[in-house]
Amino acid sequence: MSLLLSASPTAAQLAYGLRALATSMDDPYRMEEALLAKALARGALQGVVALEGEDIRGVAAYSAFPSTTRGQIGAFVTDLWVDERMRGTGLGRQLLARVRDEMAAAWGGSFIRLNYYDDNKGAAGFYDRLGFQPRSQEIWVTLEKERLAAL
Repeated sequence: MSLLLSASPTAAQLAYGLRALATSMDDPYRMEEALLAKALARGALQGVVALEGEDIRGVAAYSAFPSTTRGQIGAFVTDLWVDERMRGTGLGRQLLARVRDEMAAAWGGSFIRLNYYDDNKGAAGFYDRLGFQPRSQEIWVTLEKERLAAL
């Protein structure tokens, strides 16, 4: 059976892949499906799902990412998951290529940015093989909880 890459996943399809990703990384999954559906409906989040019949084999979740230094709008991939049985088949690359194509069609996007855990050697190797490069001059920081409320 062949794979279909759809750029209009349902919240349930995207949630399936995101839950699988969280499980594979021993991370908690706290996203309510209603909130995920709202993010999709309002354009705060977009996605690509790889389907084999009705079975979900991979997902990419992303959003538009404006860069004033590049003068472009690219894609920030928040999550990428490929079913274990499909790893090594090129599906991860195909999902990222579809993200690239969707962003190029919508915004003329010319880059993809993402991050991954520093102890995830599999992800590091995969992204390195694709040509992703770290930018040592950039540091990503997060403000949340009490500190966010204190702003």
